[in-house]
Amino acid sequence: MGVEVSRLSNGLTVATETLPSIETVALGVWVKSGARNEFENEHGIAHLLEHMAFKGTSSRSAFDIASEIENVGGEINAATSVETTSFYARVLSDDIPLAVDLLSDILQDSSFDEEELEREQNVILQEIGAAHDTPDDVVFDRFSETAYHNQTIGRSILGTPDTVRSFTPAQLRSFMERQYGADDMVVVAAGDVSHDAFVREVENKLGSFRAKSQNAVPPQARYIGGDFREDRDLMDAQIILGFEGRAYHVRDFYASQVLSMILGGGMSSRLFQEVREKRGLCYSVYAFHWGFSDTGIFGVHAATGQGDLRELMPVIVDELKRSADRIDQSELDRARAQYRAGLIMSGESASSRASQIARQLLLFGRPIAKDELMERLSALTVDRLTDLSSRMFSTRPTVTGVGPVGSLASYDAIHDSLVGPAPARKLAV
Repeated sequence: MGVEVSRLSNGLTVATETLPSIETVALGVWVKSGARNEFENEHGIAHLLEHMAFKGTSSRSAFDIASEIENVGGEINAATSVETTSFYARVLSDDIPLAVDLLSDILQDSSFDEEELEREQNVILQEIGAAHDTPDDVVFDRFSETAYHNQTIGRSILGTPDTVRSFTPAQLRSFMERQYGADDMVVVAAGDVSHDAFVREVENKLGSFRAKSQNAVPPQARYIGGDFREDRDLMDAQIILGFEGRAYHVRDFYASQVLSMILGGGMSSRLFQEVREKRGLCYSVYAFHWGFSDTGIFGVHAATGQGDLRELMPVIVDELKRSADRIDQSELDRARAQYRAGLIMSGESASSRASQIARQLLLFGRPIAKDELMERLSALTVDRLTDLSSRMFSTRPTVTGVGPVGSLASYDAIHDSLVGPAPARKLAV
């Protein structure tokens, strides 16, 4: 049947996809508001709000929310990202009304009790501490902060201990009222669901939700790049080399996704084969590309011992430069096959499919059919990918390292090796 979409009178978008072989339903509310939408004095409030959503309403305690969904064998949770926040559940189809009622209750009537807030602030402080003690978490946080210096898009989603402690119930209510409006929200269900029945449930519970958010469009992101190193007494070094990527809407977005798969998207990828299999220079290496509404970032992450760090970065740089000269058709075909398989496999998960539909609706205003995505991938050519590589990897890089990084080449040496004619493997420390 494909994806069916309706819009309520208040502007709320409701979408469903019936998956005949699945007996459960994944459903949720996705809001076009995340950590990037915070004011300067609100660092971490979007994430705290997500935590507080399950801590009670005027008619349900925190225990009531947890027990009601678990009494029917269901699950309920939430997540905060840079640009969105989601509240979602998974239940048997007969329990859709309960799930919709719970989600609508926490979105419209959360109590933000002071004692619950104090406890949850303490939980997040522990989460921040755990992240600080995890080097691969730290290196990604510092990577984003360096790539987008002094911008909300680059800040840690968790916030800081000082900001998290400072928030009050009134601030949480103000943030929610300002950010959450039907015009910037979608409700999606995938699995064993009837579209018309689901729309009626949502209309009954969220049809009177405020129509408009007061959320201002965040400032245009500016990729800056730069260098960050934190020398820690650890067994291994975590490093990331990154570049400005492509936003969701631009022509080279899918090319950037495919390029990341060719370079570091699996055991047959260039970086894995050259760095790990042939040379044994690290135990983990992969490439990634993150797209946002107005920017993107491409990166290579590696984890290695101190003794191999001096040789590792030159090999990575050399492989990036080689991709601007040659990409085999077989590599492009393999990456396309991986992408296609990923789409099909995600379509077999109700939760993955619901989040995919929600993301497309928030970004593009419509669901994008699998065939349309495959057409875009089919249009990619080797020449287009090598051209993208030559442009992307000659721009200002972002270099981030955490651990015993004293032997990592200097920022200037890395930058010069990327844009200059000298072989990357002669890169000096």
